[in-house]
Amino acid sequence: MQPGWNLGNTFDAVGADETAWGNPRVTKKVLSQVEKQGFKSVRIPVTLGQHEGPAPDYTIDPVVLDRVEEVVDWALDEDLSVLLDLHHDSWMWTNAMPTRHDEVLAQFTATWEQLAERFRDHPRTLLFESINEPQFAGSTGEAQEYALLDELNAAFHQVVRSSGGRNADRVLVLPTLHTDSGQARLDSLVQTFTALNDQNLAATFHYYGYWPFSVNVAGGTRFDATAQQDVTDTFARVRTTLVNAGIPVILGEYGLLGFDRHTGTIEQGEKLKFFEYLGYQARTSGVTTMLWDNGQHFDRTAFTWRDPALFAQLSSSWRKRSGTASTDQVFVHPGAVTEQAITLHLNGTTFRDLSLAGKKLKQGRDYQLSGGTLTLPATLLQRLSGDGAYGTSAELVARFSQGVPWRIEIVNADTPVLAAATGTTDAFAVPTAFRGDRLATMEARYLDGSNAGPHGWTSFKEFDVTFAPDAATGSILLRPAFFAEVADASPVVLTFHFWSGAIVQYTVVRNGTAVTGTVG
Repeated sequence: MQPGWNLGNTFDAVGADETAWGNPRVTKKVLSQVEKQGFKSVRIPVTLGQHEGPAPDYTIDPVVLDRVEEVVDWALDEDLSVLLDLHHDSWMWTNAMPTRHDEVLAQFTATWEQLAERFRDHPRTLLFESINEPQFAGSTGEAQEYALLDELNAAFHQVVRSSGGRNADRVLVLPTLHTDSGQARLDSLVQTFTALNDQNLAATFHYYGYWPFSVNVAGGTRFDATAQQDVTDTFARVRTTLVNAGIPVILGEYGLLGFDRHTGTIEQGEKLKFFEYLGYQARTSGVTTMLWDNGQHFDRTAFTWRDPALFAQLSSSWRKRSGTASTDQVFVHPGAVTEQAITLHLNGTTFRDLSLAGKKLKQGRDYQLSGGTLTLPATLLQRLSGDGAYGTSAELVARFSQGVPWRIEIVNADTPVLAAATGTTDAFAVPTAFRGDRLATMEARYLDGSNAGPHGWTSFKEFDVTFAPDAATGSILLRPAFFAEVADASPVVLTFHFWSGAIVQYTVVRNGTAVTGTVG
């Protein structure tokens, strides 16, 4: 099944049909194209409670069930293994189990009885996943939640196994609480596996990275040692607790949470490093990975990747490691060019060469390499900066003994210039001459130094949710969500951090719905 892909925001969409969340109707060609990208399996999340009739039968709309079966069959025809998953039902009705125990259990049982009957004679390359990201509202605590999840998983197991046919030994996939990889979550699931004593079971968890990095908040702009350690620790727990105990593991969803808005929330090089390292950890841990794609990665009508570099790194990580570096962008200040050093992360590879426009540069003349430090002399950067026009002026490519090359943008930039402005809490933009630079993050503090805005435990605000650069209009947008948690008539000092290292301050004052902004 390695590697796998999610048909996200489709049959799991809450609404009239599979197009409710913006994706086109699934075609057989989509699945054919997914297989051609190198995927061997597809997870098909379905949300069924909205398509079910009343108690006691909870009959699934046959039109919906027929359509799900059609797409499952298309995937199987493409030699893709399929993981069929009961999805948003987890927060739409199964989460009420602490207060509506018997009703929820009856509906859950009826749902899987119908699915088991419909697919009982399908090949064993179709797997079932009991429930996505199980959660419970109004519980007495985690002890009760573990017990309720165990009850759901056991009921799922009993229903499917008793339905006969190929369900007698079909692989059934059981999640941890919240599909989380915390040690207590894993330990509780192991107890369920021990009690069921069934060799045809697999475990699943989800991973979206170290949260500050995953959404770009609290200064988490880089895939630094802390973010990397979170990946390491996650797979170490999974490997020790599940894989080493002989339990197959599927990483049913992975990605970065900032991708739910757009993939630009995380800087390109930093996200490439994340996916390279995650792929390595999963591969060496023996974990099957299934990329979460709600339509933001693989274009389902053009059949192309919206970010080809991201997919190149992803797909390479399924088989091997790639060299990376401390940065993929070098900022040159026209008129004040100095040499710059980049730290190479070889990841078990060896450095091969550095090239420009397909032509290899000469070590010792064009650049220096000492250990893992690549130095770009001022003479090279001066030449690459061209006429000094702001923006990307050249791209260097570092190649290693294996894996994906590492691309380094040479960017001409000067310190951005901001301007005063007025607006409202619903629409406020800081006029910004970016001058080639790129915004990394924003801090917000009141004059007394205390933190302002959402996530009050940190001065660094969440990228795109509270602020967002808009190079096309020459502005930095401050979102309504930011002002919603800013005190009235209290000046807030914003500190904008740019990727070049430049830091610029700006002050905003909210008076009711009116906002004024001044430089400094």
